[in-house]
Amino acid sequence: MAQAINSISCSICLDLLKDPVTIPCGHSYCMGCIKGCLDQEDDKGIYSCPQCRQTFIPKPILNRNTILDELVENLKKTRLQAAPSDLYYAGPGDVECDSCTGRKLKAVKSCLVCLASFCETHLQPHYESPAFKKHKLVQASTQLQEKICSHHDKLLEVYCRTDQQCICLLCTMDEHKGHDTVSVAAERTEKQRQFGKRIGEREKKIQELRQTVDTLKHSAQAAVEDSERIFTELICYIEKRRSELKELIRAQEKAEVSWADGLLEQLEQEVAELRRRDVELKQLSHTEDHIHFLQSFQSLCVSPGSEVLPSITVYPHISFEHVKKSASELKDQIQDVCKKEMDRISGEVTTVQIGSPAEPKTREDFLTREEIQ
Repeated sequence: MAQAINSISCSICLDLLKDPVTIPCGHSYCMGCIKGCLDQEDDKGIYSCPQCRQTFIPKPILNRNTILDELVENLKKTRLQAAPSDLYYAGPGDVECDSCTGRKLKAVKSCLVCLASFCETHLQPHYESPAFKKHKLVQASTQLQEKICSHHDKLLEVYCRTDQQCICLLCTMDEHKGHDTVSVAAERTEKQRQFGKRIGEREKKIQELRQTVDTLKHSAQAAVEDSERIFTELICYIEKRRSELKELIRAQEKAEVSWADGLLEQLEQEVAELRRRDVELKQLSHTEDHIHFLQSFQSLCVSPGSEVLPSITVYPHISFEHVKKSASELKDQIQDVCKKEMDRISGEVTTVQIGSPAEPKTREDFLTREEIQ
């Protein structure tokens, strides 16, 4: 029977369910208790179960649970009829009933007014007698004295927000006079609301962070693809300029070699003709007829090609060394520009952050942060 009572007790007021209602997650509460909790969450528009913290949008509609209501009523009618053998006797670590004589039964509730704990049988007057109507029942506890003011021996039913402690009504008239005070029930509800709000804020932050991470991933992928395209275009541009320079060098080489080959052929032909005439001149030199020599010599000395040798300046050390030097300087310039721009771009990449880093708390944190920067 003790387990039955616990199963149909409100986890907010810790008493038997009054006008029981069940919310969507399956937990049941007194109509008044759960309504008060839900009303305090109207400002954020997200409602949660005090037990499992499951959230609901919109606000749950509270309908009376007739089955639980009947169970509560039946339990009230039948629990006095239960024999002691149906109950549990108190064992090591259990809270004993202060009203039992002889072997004590396990207490199911403690009264903050009586400062005593009761089993199901001895608890019955608290449910049925008007004299106990205003008594506060809680889960059975061996620490009832902790709920009593040490100065006034009164129930701690007020919470002082100024000093952050539980006090009694008499405390509000002397050392806590003028302080910000509320009932312990109101403070509990407020702290539960604040805790639920913290959960809601963190759940919202989780959603925002996940969306930010997805956005970052898409942006990073787009940046990688664009960078690949841009660098591919840059490589193609450099390759095109390399090919153009190669063709220019080869064209100049071909033109100059062709011109030189033509001149070589002409000079070689003239040299061959001159050598042939030199042979005839040697033969003519043996004649003793001076007139014949002079007449023949004139015809032999006529140039087989042009009368005047073209004025040609030959550069024996001609080379494309200056082209190589210019290409090397271009490479250095491109490398310098690339390094400068890549340093700038890298700086822009590191500024893409989901959130600002936390301030370093230790020397190791500071050194780590400096290495990253």
